[in-house]
Amino acid sequence: MNTPLRIGILSTANIAHLFCQGLAGSTTVQVVAVGSRSAGAAAAFAKRHGIARVHGSYEALLADPEVDAIYNPLPNSLHAPWSEQAMRAGKHVLCEKPLTVTLAEAQALFAVARETGRVLLEAYPYRYQPQTLRMRQLIEEGAIGDVRSVQSYFGFNLAPGPNIRFDPALGGGATLDAGCYAVSLARLAVGRAPVNVTAQAVYTESDVDLRLTGTIHYEGGAVAQVGCAMNGAVHRAATVLGSNGLIETDYQNHTGAQRPCYLRLRRGGGWDATLETVPFEFGDGFRLEAEHFAGLVRGSAAAGDDTLLTLQNMATLEALLKSARAGGAVVAVSAAV
Repeated sequence: MNTPLRIGILSTANIAHLFCQGLAGSTTVQVVAVGSRSAGAAAAFAKRHGIARVHGSYEALLADPEVDAIYNPLPNSLHAPWSEQAMRAGKHVLCEKPLTVTLAEAQALFAVARETGRVLLEAYPYRYQPQTLRMRQLIEEGAIGDVRSVQSYFGFNLAPGPNIRFDPALGGGATLDAGCYAVSLARLAVGRAPVNVTAQAVYTESDVDLRLTGTIHYEGGAVAQVGCAMNGAVHRAATVLGSNGLIETDYQNHTGAQRPCYLRLRRGGGWDATLETVPFEFGDGFRLEAEHFAGLVRGSAAAGDDTLLTLQNMATLEALLKSARAGGAVVAVSAAV
């Protein structure tokens, strides 16, 4: 049996606590180290999660020979520089979504991955959930016919006050924080490359998007309507409409007995078609994505469309933000992906 992939966490961000909780008990991946700009913060984090190795700087963590890979949960604008440094230090990288702030940064980062021979994966826990895998399977099996349109939304109510999501220098805004999920789900369901977008947005005093709605056109004619917000009740839902049925899902990161989630299927295109609940296993998205990542590193899992999806999603997010700034103009999604 292979030894667990040894992961070091780059910072003590809030989401890193969920990552550690998700990986607890895994025999495939193990958090062995944490690094922070504050040695005290790193030590407190390590004590809480039973992590053996503590580093008082990011650089020290990257230099640790007992660490195989890095989980990067830093603010959005720091994903690219620190993921690059990690790969050049010989570490594989599992980086929180969005991988970068711009398409050009994402392309450059994958170029570094090829140059260094390191695995680079964007972290989307929901994508590795049994709930999402079952949805993709139903679509691929033709359970709803050809996908015609998708509606996907994700948002929450962010309390007033200092928050990195309001900071443009840190890659803040609803689209990069929550809209990236809606865009990712839509692309996953359609299965085709995006062509062009239109979008409208409302902005905060700090000039990041507070909420955004957009329309995405794909090759083959499918269309997606996506939305995100940081000033509304928590909402996370998608409807995938096909030529002969539909799927409804809340595409959660984590499912369990205490978190009721749904995946519903309507077979047929007539009024008499009934809606059935589709069963799926429970699962923790952080653990599932980390174990997929470990498989890529060990060579026991196929990369599939991971890189392509990341690049097309980044291109789409960039186009949506550009369209909103231009007052809803039609913006072509870059063909460079």
